[in-house]
Amino acid sequence: MNAVVPARAARRVVTSWLAPLVAVALGSAGCAYTTSTAALPPHVHTIAIPTFTNETTQYAIEQSLTQAVIDRFVNDNHLKVVDEKSADYVIRGTLKDYRNVVFGFNTSENASEYRVTIVVAVTVKDMVKNREVWSDGALSRYSNYYVVAVPGSAAKTEFDGRADAISKIADEILARTVQSW
Repeated sequence: MNAVVPARAARRVVTSWLAPLVAVALGSAGCAYTTSTAALPPHVHTIAIPTFTNETTQYAIEQSLTQAVIDRFVNDNHLKVVDEKSADYVIRGTLKDYRNVVFGFNTSENASEYRVTIVVAVTVKDMVKNREVWSDGALSRYSNYYVVAVPGSAAKTEFDGRADAISKIADEILARTVQSW
């Protein structure tokens, strides 16, 4: 009988500090960043993403960017990607500028780091309400890459830097279109 009393007391002590700990853990989880369809109007379920227009000298970059944006929306799954005639939202984009410039030199004064910068004009239109949802005439993202191996990173090419900058633009277009802050 004496062994039962200390066990109950120990259980009360554990329970007394466990409940606040669980409350804090659940409360802090609520502060985490989450995506929600709350930013989307109830009538919006589909999106069309026609091939971006290319005003740069970079061959076929518009196809890479368009595919990256489509992939983001497919993976996100808030909006179904459909043809333009069936879409509630339509994204239109134009590649305005592409730059690949030296960003850093090594000790031999040879170029070792470059920066790819891509600028696009993007407009998202609500086809149901016939209004512009958002627009940015100069959405710009960049990526730095080293053409020589550096500690912790292998040498990369301009194509690697371009792919990373395209990925950042696609992420931004998705975020501005479907996420609430």
